[in-house]
Amino acid sequence: MKIVVGYDGSLSANSAIRTSSELFPAAEAVIVYLSTPPFGSRGLRARLRHSARNVDELIDLVDRESEGESARLVDLGVTLARAAGWTAEPLVKRTWAGEGLGLAQVGEELQPDVMVVGARGIGASESKIGSVSDLVVHHAPRPVLVVSQHMLSAEHQAVVDGPVVVGVDGSAGADRAIKAAEQLFPTRTVVSAAVDDGDAEGVDATHHVKRFRGSGAGATADALVAFADEQRAAAIVVGSRGRSALKKVLLGSVAGATLQRTFRPVLVVPGG
Repeated sequence: MKIVVGYDGSLSANSAIRTSSELFPAAEAVIVYLSTPPFGSRGLRARLRHSARNVDELIDLVDRESEGESARLVDLGVTLARAAGWTAEPLVKRTWAGEGLGLAQVGEELQPDVMVVGARGIGASESKIGSVSDLVVHHAPRPVLVVSQHMLSAEHQAVVDGPVVVGVDGSAGADRAIKAAEQLFPTRTVVSAAVDDGDAEGVDATHHVKRFRGSGAGATADALVAFADEQRAAAIVVGSRGRSALKKVLLGSVAGATLQRTFRPVLVVPGG
């Protein structure tokens, strides 16, 4: 299995490697660091400003030293990945499109089986999925696993030996999600769950789950997340498209709502 991991040296990125190595053991991983303008860390640029004699020299110094800084940072991710049992190699790329779109572009180039990103939540009032994760999930052509750094001990234990819960609704997108789950988690029990929205009786699923209240993507995601908690799920798998033929804005979809409502790993499978 080939995996691409977006890495920036943060606790979120480190947690993503640790957790996904349990879900995808012995994988071949490319640890990707995307360098974006202004290149180099703030501390590096501040130091070089004091040592450069003019603007041209400062540009040359930042260009050279930021490459070395990026290489050292991504090597930390490679070391962590290898310690977790992966065969890992580094990839440093400069991008002017931002980390999210840049990582999606790497996915197009390398065509991995799955991409991994950490979800960055800042606080209770902030989204649990960061803008980089959002962009990768929305634009990547490959399945994307989003991993929270704020999982509890029981959730970490579930990653080791729990089943995989797949949200289904009878759509082609749900069929792709089921197939992806079976291919990416061959040793896990795959449990399909259809949330009753008044139109789910004909959906082929292992379980039919009742909504607690309300309607729409949020209520569907609440029911799916509660079912995953009940099943002690290692991960939740959702398709990026449901019964609608149009690709919705991610954060308005069931996929986006699920990402907002759970701390368990979520695999989002793109539409065809």
